[in-house]
Amino acid sequence: MFGLRGSPSAGAGRKEILSRSSVMGVRGLQGFVGSTCPHICTVVNFKELAEHHRSKYPGCTPTIVVDAMCCLRYWYTPESWICGGQWREYFSALRDFVKTFTAVGIKLIFFFDGMVEQDKRDEWVKRRLKNNREISRIFHYIKSHKEQPGRNMFFIPSGLAVFTRFALKTLGQETLCSLQEADYEVASYGLQHNCLGILGEDTDYLIYDTCPYFSISELCLESLDTVMLCREKLCESLGLRVADLPLLACLLGNDIIPEGMFESFRYKCLSSYTSVKENFDKKGNIILAVSDHISKVLHLYQGERKLEELLPLGPNKALFYKGMASYLLPGQKSPWFFQKPKGVITLDKQVISMSSDPESREEVPMCSDPESKQEVPMCSDPEPRQEVPMCTGPESRQEVPMCSDPEPRQEVPMCTGPESRQEVPTCTGPEPRQEVPTCTGPESRQEVPRQEVSMCTDSEPRQEVPRQEVPMCTGPQSGQEVLIWTDPESRQEILCTGHESKQEVPICTDPISKQEDSMCTHPEINQKLPVATDFEFKLEALMCTNPEIKQEDPTNVGPEIKQQVTMVSDTEILKIARTHHVQAESYLVYNIMSSGEIECSNTLEDELDQALPSQAFIYRPIRQRVYSLLLEDCQDVASTCPAVKEWFVYPGNPLRHPDLVRPLQMTVPGGTPSLKILWLNQEPEMQVRRLDTLLACFNLSSSREELQAVESPFQALCCLLIYLFVQVDTLCLEDLHAFIAQALCLQGKSTSQLVNLQPDYINPRAVQLGSLLVRGLTTLVLVNSACGFPWKMSDFMPWNIFDGKLFHQKYLQSEKGYAVEVLLEQNRSRLTKFHNLKAVVCKACMKENRRITGRAHWGSHHAGRWGRQGSGYHRTGSGYSRSSQGQPWRDQGPGSRQYEHDQWRRY
Repeated sequence: MFGLRGSPSAGAGRKEILSRSSVMGVRGLQGFVGSTCPHICTVVNFKELAEHHRSKYPGCTPTIVVDAMCCLRYWYTPESWICGGQWREYFSALRDFVKTFTAVGIKLIFFFDGMVEQDKRDEWVKRRLKNNREISRIFHYIKSHKEQPGRNMFFIPSGLAVFTRFALKTLGQETLCSLQEADYEVASYGLQHNCLGILGEDTDYLIYDTCPYFSISELCLESLDTVMLCREKLCESLGLRVADLPLLACLLGNDIIPEGMFESFRYKCLSSYTSVKENFDKKGNIILAVSDHISKVLHLYQGERKLEELLPLGPNKALFYKGMASYLLPGQKSPWFFQKPKGVITLDKQVISMSSDPESREEVPMCSDPESKQEVPMCSDPEPRQEVPMCTGPESRQEVPMCSDPEPRQEVPMCTGPESRQEVPTCTGPEPRQEVPTCTGPESRQEVPRQEVSMCTDSEPRQEVPRQEVPMCTGPQSGQEVLIWTDPESRQEILCTGHESKQEVPICTDPISKQEDSMCTHPEINQKLPVATDFEFKLEALMCTNPEIKQEDPTNVGPEIKQQVTMVSDTEILKIARTHHVQAESYLVYNIMSSGEIECSNTLEDELDQALPSQAFIYRPIRQRVYSLLLEDCQDVASTCPAVKEWFVYPGNPLRHPDLVRPLQMTVPGGTPSLKILWLNQEPEMQVRRLDTLLACFNLSSSREELQAVESPFQALCCLLIYLFVQVDTLCLEDLHAFIAQALCLQGKSTSQLVNLQPDYINPRAVQLGSLLVRGLTTLVLVNSACGFPWKMSDFMPWNIFDGKLFHQKYLQSEKGYAVEVLLEQNRSRLTKFHNLKAVVCKACMKENRRITGRAHWGSHHAGRWGRQGSGYHRTGSGYSRSSQGQPWRDQGPGSRQYEHDQWRRY
């Protein structure tokens, strides 16, 4: 496109790195814009744009919404990336980035991905497996050349996204973490807050009808020049309207719609496209051909025929409509959803709109009040993210009677089942005085896209239906399950009972708030939809429960359903967790408590190294104890907490399914405190309880006294090192020396000194150890968040205690047998601290029967076995109970998964 960054060589290298992440968004669109439609790219200057914005909107600060996940590669400017990360340099680069925009009066709002949406899980897995192959090539190169590969093989250091959040907050920036993937919330925020634009690198921002989209890859920080990509010019080139872009995106393929789904359709369009020019590439031809088909064929039938009659949707109809609606921001409509879907009774004309809560990213049906003629969005719960549209079963042709609430004077339909012919009244919350319609079950057998929701507690077993997971909830009194069904044509999710059921159906209570459901907006109020990250807005869309409703037949629940994980229901605690999550103050805690599903991306791990276990296994026991702490109130009658779904990348894991990991009980001196005590009690003595709980998560309660004597910021580092050396027998004394020496030497080094540091060569084992330690620091963030922050987060931010190149240098020196004085650069004050820290770690390890020895004392048993906790060991108190007799850790792969072998059920 355009070369705006610094020197030509730097610009080329940067663009090369960023090009590897350009697959995000619409398939082929990035290349098409650069090769076929370069005129939609305009060079702009942020300083000039900000001045124009201030003159147009006096008193309004020019604001740019930053998709931080797209910018990580741009921000990571250090030359070295292989050794675990140059965190001090990285922090300095972030500071310069923020200062540059602040200097011209531009405010930055940073959004990070908080969760992976179920619809995008397959794409997430695909990218992780691709990354695995890249990592294998990286280690092969290191072993062959003993140096860092070129920038064409660049791989961002582990934990970069997590620690970037905290770095930006340290720099005083407003940093938000989404409740799902961030692009929707970024687009929503930019539109609703009249922002200057969006800064990122994702072609989805060309599809959203939102504020202008600026490229981070083309940004020249010195001049603040970049490229603006104009969606209006794109539409002009393609002969489309802005409202057609979501349709084009889904037909081309994106993060929701697999690229191969409409491959034959695209080639049919291509064969009939007569304006093909030889200098267009194949991708460009296809985009022009599909656009031509939309403008010349589909537009002719718009509003008259359904899309499924015009396109080969087949069994993918529901997924396609879901992909289309995912681009609709709050208050927006799509003309392609104008037709009334089959089997759904509507009032006046019904269209699909998205929820007012951009964190929920769910569909909300719009209905017109017959008297006011205004469209009123029915609200969905931002936490369980379940929609409550109005409908009947798909085979029913009954008219739906109306009932009126006397106070809001707003009519709400009642739903009927296809066979019962009985009206099902809606449930009414006593405070909002507004009703939420329910409906009875459809007889459709359309495949339902997988979706996870937070649900009310119910321990009753469920029947299973193959190849799909159907969300559901239960009534608070009867316990009857209510199926949540997605209409394949309208993409609306509806609550249903069995098609012959005569019962009235209550809607499940909201796990976040005790308020009853209310409409998102009143028909007489201007529909200005607040973003869900604004904790001041009070119109939370919450499900209601009518305790008076009784259900008599809990067995007739329509289609068979698969059991879902039931997570935390304490509204006060969950709301606190949600707040910390959205404000980017915690890590994974809310994911565990709400959906019971977490993920961890790739780590630089050598799949051929049988001596070092994967970080996913090493830190799993800590996560298991955190699960028991966070999910304590979810225990069933057998005092068993539900399993957590872990999508952790490690060698040998095909990621076809998540690992189902069971909580592991821990022993806290004085008993395990509740989350309310840990999070809400502000008494001074509670800080001691919080620290006791944190150490219990690491199973290091016996070392509390020694750790308390360690000064900041080395307390957290010692805790992590003790845990690592207890868990992994193949860590030796030389490794411990390198870890401690680099932390001590880092304190006295400037950023420029670290930039100029060059290790003699690159050692693959040291590469893996550096990544292992950084993953341990992210685990510390999780534990510290769960325990109520007993330690300052700054104590284990990597720019304070770890530098990749410095560690690599100390590792190589230690491996060669250099004296400790050499490792510490002949600094006497560091020598005293070194021996103190080493003594704390070694003494604590001895309490766990782990004697740390030098590599010269190793026997043959170290060459490929992980001698301690993992699938082969299960810690009980201060000892171990062996279950698989020292099985090599690499063999834990898929065979250790609960869904394949019952012997691994404890995970």
